Amino acid sequence: MQDRIAESEFILNSRGAVYHLDVRPEELAATIITVGDPDRVQQVSQHFDKVEHKSNHREFVTHTGYIGSKRLSVVSTGIGTDNIDIVLNELDALANIDFNTRFIKQKPVRLQIIRLGTSGALNEHIPVDAYVVSSFGLGLDNLLPWYELENTADEKAMLAAFSQQVTLRPGSANPYLAAASTDLSKHFQEGYHTGITVTCPGFYAPQGRALRGRLSHPQLLEQLTGFGFESHRITNFEMETAGIYGLGRVLGHDCLSISTIVANRIRQEFSKDGAAAVQRMIEKSVEIIAAL
Repeated sequence: MQDRIAESEFILNSRGAVYHLDVRPEELAATIITVGDPDRVQQVSQHFDKVEHKSNHREFVTHTGYIGSKRLSVVSTGIGTDNIDIVLNELDALANIDFNTRFIKQKPVRLQIIRLGTSGALNEHIPVDAYVVSSFGLGLDNLLPWYELENTADEKAMLAAFSQQVTLRPGSANPYLAAASTDLSKHFQEGYHTGITVTCPGFYAPQGRALRGRLSHPQLLEQLTGFGFESHRITNFEMETAGIYGLGRVLGHDCLSISTIVANRIRQEFSKDGAAAVQRMIEKSVEIIAAL
């Protein structure tokens, strides 16, 4: 028999909403778009025909509404997989824990979680302002080693190849890997590039940027760009995707990450109007999501 989840472990606020997101179960849709920037929530929800709920707590902004008969939520995560740990667990709790009894529901609900974000390209052939669908999330952060993540045989082989081809200092990272939902990714083909997305624990040194601090891995970009496993190549890196894919696997949800390329690190180019490119990605992707 399962144990009741204690108040210290599953925290609800004064209105009975989950602690960080400030959302109650009836205020969340089963199809969820995540964005990093809280201001981007409005950029997505402006395409809704009707918004029925808004909440705002710290960096976590949630809008829920409809496009036609399709109910959608858009949630901001902030930056990094530490925030992904909060958001994915609380989204799952909203769907799969009874807020009154504090017991896990007998029949699990499988959410659709789709990230619309920004990223830097590690392939010189992917131009700035293009869109990339992440076929895999490869994490160099430390989130998923704290969970029991079960990998497929192909994922294990890819991780082994990565360890052989990319040299990391002992103690710097324990790489992990999880694939995108094929049920979702099959809808995002035309107009999207596809490849492995590396998720880093920071924006500067962990992504090979040297300002005043010396890099411990000065060859990181070259090694990531040169990595290959069968037909798979690394296309881009950012700070959330692997956490979403990994926790999605652990919790039983369908996850996909789509990024606008605002920088090409190999060609050392940056978008001249990244905001406009992100807006185009939102418009294109939300139309597809609404039809899922």
